[in-house]
Amino acid sequence: MPRKPARRSHLQKPQPAFSRLARSMALFTSTRKGKQQNNNSTLRRDVPPDSTGTNFSVSFYKLETTKSKMKEAGSSSEDEDSEGVVQADFAFFDPKPEDFHGVKILLQTYLDNKEWDLSSFVDLILQQTTVGTVIKIEDDEDNGVYGFISALNLHRYKDNKCMMEVNEFLLKVCEDNDIKDKLKSYLGERAADVGLLVSQYVVNLPPQLLPPLYDGLFDEISWATEDEPTEELRKSFCFKYYLLVSKVYKHKAGQKKKASSSNEEDVIYLKPEDEIFHNVSAWSFYFPLRSQQVTTNELKNYQSMGLVMAVEATRVSNFKQQLHSLIDEA
Repeated sequence: MPRKPARRSHLQKPQPAFSRLARSMALFTSTRKGKQQNNNSTLRRDVPPDSTGTNFSVSFYKLETTKSKMKEAGSSSEDEDSEGVVQADFAFFDPKPEDFHGVKILLQTYLDNKEWDLSSFVDLILQQTTVGTVIKIEDDEDNGVYGFISALNLHRYKDNKCMMEVNEFLLKVCEDNDIKDKLKSYLGERAADVGLLVSQYVVNLPPQLLPPLYDGLFDEISWATEDEPTEELRKSFCFKYYLLVSKVYKHKAGQKKKASSSNEEDVIYLKPEDEIFHNVSAWSFYFPLRSQQVTTNELKNYQSMGLVMAVEATRVSNFKQQLHSLIDEA
């Protein structure tokens, strides 16, 4: 049975603004229909539930959020002025087959608009129960998936059609020859040491969940190198490198920003941890996306881009420290 990861006991109350992350999230959420405002959120840690079963909740959080309904055309004044408290008990679970549809929805645009064997890719994620986490709401009748995280060994799954399609896609979209050589090495001769780190979650997931989510993943990877039943499996989690595929908004090339445009960034990260991964990455590259074109006025100077990052395992400790600091300072 997997061991419980140690959790930091202090989770600070979020404030409405913190540097680049706040601006990035504000711009991104403005593109989402029916967005929510979480300005009065508190997150407290409760005692973890019983974990004697095979699939148990790794950690348990309670979120109390004051939600203001956004005005929409045709809505009544009563609806516009209504406010309420939404309480959600988020829990971390081992992946299970019943999570298939929820995880698949979150991964719909993982490889832009490419038609590929996404179902098999989801199956790989859910079959790997010792390393990987699914975020749900405790006792939710709909059993909805609000996020997940996993790391798949590229060599272990190299013969799976879906993994071959991932490799093909990445090589196709990489236009920098020097970086393409490095990418080929990660996908080929070094594949046994590379973990494809896959993490997706809903846009309004409380950011306080991110540090324990990533702490838990890297703890499970470490434990798997000792606890897996065969030497082959144990070695498959001895990652030296991580490869990540994500999405950002990048300021359009050829448009020089005015010095007074202090609120505009070169890159808007849709996930706060991506900026940290990018900063500690050994190499990275962008590629244009076709499935997510920017149409809002707030992002008129930006283009949807894919971002591929290579992170050495030796930088994980630094990544975790920076992620904790980012969220704690919020």
